[in-house]
Amino acid sequence: MMKEIEKIKGKDVSGEGRSQSDTTPLLGKHKHKHKQQHHHPIIRFHSSPSACSHSISSPLFLEMAAAISSSSSPTSRRSIFLGIDVGTGSARAGLFDEQGKLLGSASSPIQIWKEGDCIEQSSTDIWHAVCSAVKSTCSHAKVEGEEVKGIGFAATCSLVAVDADDSPVTVSWSGDSRRNIIVWMDHRAVKQAEKINSRNSPVLQYCGGSVSPEMQPPKLLWVKENLQESWSMAFRWMDLSDWLSYRATGDDTRSLCTTVCKWTYLGHAHMQQMNERDSRDMEACGWDDDFWEEIDLGDLVEGHHAKIGRSVAFPGHALGSGLTPTAAKELGLVAGTPVGTSLIDAHAGGVGVMESLPEKEDDNEAICRRMVLVCGTSTCHMAVSRDKLFIPGVWGPFWSAMIPEYWLTEGGQSATGALLDYIIENHVASPQLANRAASQKTSVFLLLNMMLESMMHEMQCPFISALTEDTHVLPDFHGNRSPVADPKAKGVVFGLTLDPSEQQLARLYLATVQGIAYGTRHIVEHCNANGHKIDTLLACGGLSKNLLFIQEHADIIGCPIILPRESESVLLGAAILGAVSAKKYTCLNEAMKALNAAGQVIHPSTDPRVKKYHDAKYRIFRELYEQQLSQRSIMAQALA
Repeated sequence: MMKEIEKIKGKDVSGEGRSQSDTTPLLGKHKHKHKQQHHHPIIRFHSSPSACSHSISSPLFLEMAAAISSSSSPTSRRSIFLGIDVGTGSARAGLFDEQGKLLGSASSPIQIWKEGDCIEQSSTDIWHAVCSAVKSTCSHAKVEGEEVKGIGFAATCSLVAVDADDSPVTVSWSGDSRRNIIVWMDHRAVKQAEKINSRNSPVLQYCGGSVSPEMQPPKLLWVKENLQESWSMAFRWMDLSDWLSYRATGDDTRSLCTTVCKWTYLGHAHMQQMNERDSRDMEACGWDDDFWEEIDLGDLVEGHHAKIGRSVAFPGHALGSGLTPTAAKELGLVAGTPVGTSLIDAHAGGVGVMESLPEKEDDNEAICRRMVLVCGTSTCHMAVSRDKLFIPGVWGPFWSAMIPEYWLTEGGQSATGALLDYIIENHVASPQLANRAASQKTSVFLLLNMMLESMMHEMQCPFISALTEDTHVLPDFHGNRSPVADPKAKGVVFGLTLDPSEQQLARLYLATVQGIAYGTRHIVEHCNANGHKIDTLLACGGLSKNLLFIQEHADIIGCPIILPRESESVLLGAAILGAVSAKKYTCLNEAMKALNAAGQVIHPSTDPRVKKYHDAKYRIFRELYEQQLSQRSIMAQALA
C-alpha cells in the first residue's frame, strides 16, 4: 500500500489528515501485492488528538486519537456529531461535541490499485474500513451509539459503479469486480475530456471553460467506449460521498456539491424555487440533456436521469429516515440516526475551517474575502461569492456547492503532498534520512525543516528561503488544474547537480514547497483579477501542519494564513453536516459559525528582502511554463 507522512511531534510536520485534496500520498511506490484487506485496528492512545503519529516509512494503519470530553454533563444528555471522511488511502471517523471539539478519531486503511494512469478502489473495501473506523472511534472515545445525534460523510470525488442489486460493477481493464471505483486523480480519460471540450457546450462555462479528466463525464465516456459490458450492467453511477450516504440510508438523493462540481449539474436551476431552510429533496432539474446527448452519453438521460441522479439536496439535508437498521448494525450505531447530504472531502474542509476567525465578524460579506486551502495529496483552493464570477481555468462558479446559496470558485493543484513525497522518496539520500527519522521517532519533514534552519546559519543566508537561489521547481508533475487548466503540463526542476547529500535534498524539498506556493499565488492573483477580493487565507489538511510550508505560502502570497483550532477540519466539516441534519442548527452557515474556531495565525514576513526575493523567483516560475509551451510547439512541429 501507499506510505503516509504524518505528524510525529511538535507542529512543524506534514502529511496527517490530508484531504483531496486528500489525506495521503498518491504517487508513492506500491510495494506489496494487493490482497483483500482486513481492517484490524492497531490502536495508539494519545493525550490529545494530534499528539503523535507515525513516520514516512510506516505502512498505513488504524490511527487512534482519543481524548475524553471534559464535559460534566451526564453522558445521556450529550449531543455528539460524527464525521466520516474517506480519503485516498484511508477511511477516517471523528466525534465532535457541541463546541466543535474533537473527542476522538480513528482511521483504517483502504486498498488502491494503480496501473499507469488508471487508479482504482473498491466500494466494498471502503465500507468495511468506514465501519472499522467508526466502531473504534466510539469505543475508545467512550461514546455510546445513542449519543451520536447526526452523521455526515465526506469523500474524494471518485466515481462508483454499482448494478441493480447494488453490487460492484468493474471499471477496470482487469475485469476484477471489486475494482468498481475510478479514483479522483485517475487520468485515463484525457482524450475523452478533450473530446467533450471540443463541443463547447454552454455548461462548460461553469467549469472554468473546460472539463478536467478528473471530472465524471470524461470518465463515464471512457467506460462506455472501453468497457461496454460494465456500461450495460451499471445501474447507478455515483460520486463516492453520495454512495456512502446511499449505503447508510438507502436514499440515493445526490448532493449539490458533487453533482455541480463534478458532473456539470447546474445547481442555480434551483435558485428561484428553493432556499436551504426549506430542506427537502429537489427534483433534479439542473441536468443539461443536450450536453449529455452531444457527448454521446444520451443514455444517461433516460428514466429521468435515474443512473446519475433524479433528486438533489443542499449539503446537510437529512436523507431518508436516517441510518437503515443494516447500516446501523454494521457501524455500531442506532437505526434512524440522521444522516446529512454529503460533501466532497475538500469542500468539507472548507466548511470545517472557513469561519475559523480569531475574532468573529458581523459583516456577512467578509466570508467572500477569504480563501480556504485544503492541503493534502493535492490542494484545493475554495472561495465563495454572492455573485457568480466566471474565471477562465478555474472551476466554477458552482451555486450552493459548498455553502448553500453562495457561488463557489474552486482552484486546485493536482499534486502537492504527493509531489513532496515523490521528490523526497526518489532522492538518493532518502533512505538514510528515513532511517534517521525512524530512529529519532520523528518525521522526515521535521528533520528537513531543522536541516534547512542549520544550513541557513552555516551559510549565513539572510533568510531560509534564500537557500534555493539556484533551484527552481514548476510543480505540474500531474498536470496543471488551475489556473491554466492544462492536464498535459509537466513538472520542471531547474538547477540539478551531482550532489547526493541530504543538504541537497533539503534544498530541493524547499524549492518544491516554494513552487507549490507560487502556484497558489498564481491562483489567488488570477481569481482577484477576475472579481474576487481575497485578502485572507485559511488552511487545513495534512500539509497545514508543516509550519515551513505555511510560512512560505504566507511570505509568497503576502496574506496572513489562519489555522483552525481543530486540526481535523475535514472530519469537522462532515460532522457539521450531521449537526445540520439533526436540526441542531437551522442552516450550514449557522453551524459553521458555532463550531469553527481559530488557532494559530501565520503572518507574512515584514522583511522587504523576502518579498523582493520571492517576486524574482515567481517571475522565473511563470517563465518556466511559458518556456514549456514554446518547447512543446517546437517538438510538435518537428514531428509533424
